[in-house]
Amino acid sequence: MTLGEIALWHEVKGNKPGFRFSRQIPIDEYIVDFYCKELQLAIEVDGSIHFEEGHQGIDMHRQKRLEYLGVRVIRFSDLDVKNNLDWVLEEIDTLEPTPNPSQEGKNLEL
Repeated sequence: MTLGEIALWHEVKGNKPGFRFSRQIPIDEYIVDFYCKELQLAIEVDGSIHFEEGHQGIDMHRQKRLEYLGVRVIRFSDLDVKNNLDWVLEEIDTLEPTPNPSQEGKNLEL
């Protein structure tokens, strides 16, 4: 884990933001840095390798596959997490659970 990942994990483990996060979770053929099942959310903390030539295309392909599977993906740079952790946590706090399509309309009165 990068220093940013360690710092973020320290803040999100144990339901601190109100949701349960796990780390290094396999989804399809990928492993995401952090995952919240309730939010259907993967959080990626991008270190310097993610900004090297050719890697952004790989990341975009991976993100599109995860989104196709119903997983929202948000990305933060390792530097943002290390230098602006409060902002990163605020961004996570604003997220709402993804509605389950099979549950929509169940509260409607007929």
